[in-house]
Amino acid sequence: MANEVWWRLGVFFSILVIMMMLEWRMPARKAPIKSSKRWFVNFSLVVAASIVTRLAIPIGLTAVAIYNQQHGIGLFNIIDLPIIVAIVLSLLLLDIVIYWQHRLFHRVPILWRLHRVHHADAHVDTSTGLRFHPIEIVLSIVVKLIAVSLLGVPAIAVLIFEITLNGLAMFNHANIRLAPAIEKPLRLVLMTQILHRIHHSQRVSETNSNYGFSVIWWDKLFGSYKSEAKKSDHELDIGLKEYPLPKQNASLWNLLLMPFKNQSFKSK
Repeated sequence: MANEVWWRLGVFFSILVIMMMLEWRMPARKAPIKSSKRWFVNFSLVVAASIVTRLAIPIGLTAVAIYNQQHGIGLFNIIDLPIIVAIVLSLLLLDIVIYWQHRLFHRVPILWRLHRVHHADAHVDTSTGLRFHPIEIVLSIVVKLIAVSLLGVPAIAVLIFEITLNGLAMFNHANIRLAPAIEKPLRLVLMTQILHRIHHSQRVSETNSNYGFSVIWWDKLFGSYKSEAKKSDHELDIGLKEYPLPKQNASLWNLLLMPFKNQSFKSK
């Protein structure tokens, strides 16, 4: 835990650099707007979210997990389980929580207002996996704080989950197309780039599918898995129909104000 920040930053930047290099060498789709403009806005949104989150919730998830352990708060701090079992169960249950959080952000109109900032991106690449409105990030952390406290998640499991969640979000948003010999067996477990691009389709029935950021199990279990879109991965229409112009996504100010505008106040 003493090296948590270095573990998180080290893995984060390693995956970010690897994915962006792969996108440069083997892009799956051509971006409708200059990448440098999108990256500037998307990464600026990351910085804004980090500042807002630090001000709104100054305590970290691992610190809460350690406090819970010291004071016997939460399920896994009450029942006696081997640490490895508690870690595995924690990772699975937290992933289910994030799945349903994501699904609710599509279904509840006021939450969709926030989440559409992510889906309004007219192109999907590694930076899209980090593009979320600051208020959505704060709400997500609150959800995880509640889940960590109720379950009594071990601090090491929190660290593993956060690193894995961020890493896989960048992985499955990456603008790459894996070879079929790799992608087909990989999609039996993980949410691959092709599967997640279906989730970013402009077609509502496709947007309302493949909610998982990591494994596909929860989508299959809860009936939201879609293996193919109406159009091929090359032709898939990405983004939101109500934001057809890429330039609308080239302004940080527009993205920050997007949830508060009246346009398309409908959940997906």
